[in-house]
Amino acid sequence: MSHRLLPSLTRTTVVSVFVIALATVPSDPALAFTGGNHETITRAALPWEPATLSEMADARDGAINADDHGGYFLLGPLHCDNADYLAPRYADNYPRSRDEATTELLACIRTSVARFRNAVRAADGLVDVHGKVRADQSDLSAHCTWKETPDRAKCDVLEELGRGWHPLQDFYSHSNWSDRTAPGPVGLADPPGLARTDVAPFFDIRHYSAMKDADWTRDARARIPVDLTTGCYSDFDSTGVKAEDCAGRVTHNRGLNKDTAASRRSKTGDNFSHATSGATAEITRQWNDFKAELLTTYADHRRGEQMICALVHDDPRSSCP
Repeated sequence: MSHRLLPSLTRTTVVSVFVIALATVPSDPALAFTGGNHETITRAALPWEPATLSEMADARDGAINADDHGGYFLLGPLHCDNADYLAPRYADNYPRSRDEATTELLACIRTSVARFRNAVRAADGLVDVHGKVRADQSDLSAHCTWKETPDRAKCDVLEELGRGWHPLQDFYSHSNWSDRTAPGPVGLADPPGLARTDVAPFFDIRHYSAMKDADWTRDARARIPVDLTTGCYSDFDSTGVKAEDCAGRVTHNRGLNKDTAASRRSKTGDNFSHATSGATAEITRQWNDFKAELLTTYADHRRGEQMICALVHDDPRSSCP
């Protein structure tokens, strides 16, 4: 069934969810996987031709880093922040419940689901009704700009994918999913590590994009481990509240982030490499799932195949006859 017939969030809806918060946010850089780390992860995951890959992955100007510019960096759901929780065996009277933490993680997933749906729709502009690549819509002679406004179809698809994949990459840096805990007491300073080596099952974005929101959130909620936590960061959570500080909570800065190899949590064992390899495997999965969705949604005249060809090649007019 085509996702074009299913309930979904439009590009305008994705933007308007946070428009009030964006108006109040300063333009300082966020602490997240550095742009260089996002670039390394993205390049390792995507077998694309050079110019197209740079449009997606560039450390400063790539679509994968668009959510770390402007006001977007202080919107917690775009970075999987504030899904922090410690069970009673680790901390008495933790100020947030498991349900509250899960709600924040679901908000992070929701942004990626919406972006996936938008990217599938935007891909329709890459080829004509007969399956021929539209050269004007896949041309990269001028750089794409990530401004949430209509552009060439290829730029639109890359922007939606990049903004949708960014929080998924951040999750592996900002959470304890792949972590090993440092020797010593487990608690606020050193939350438990889950030491998972698989991709997160609740990031089944393609599957969720075909479901009603109430149904996929129920499924995702059931897949989130009780001891999963991300870090509290002084940004806007899913309710629009901005914490002034993270006192008494597992924090991004002191507790969990592996945004660089020098971060405190990165120095325990191979936590940094586990975070980057997990994020790389995640983007590989997401790209494969997106390709599969294009082949299913646009099967007529092999349009889906041509869309994929147009997305991965720098000169689709000659590469995708």
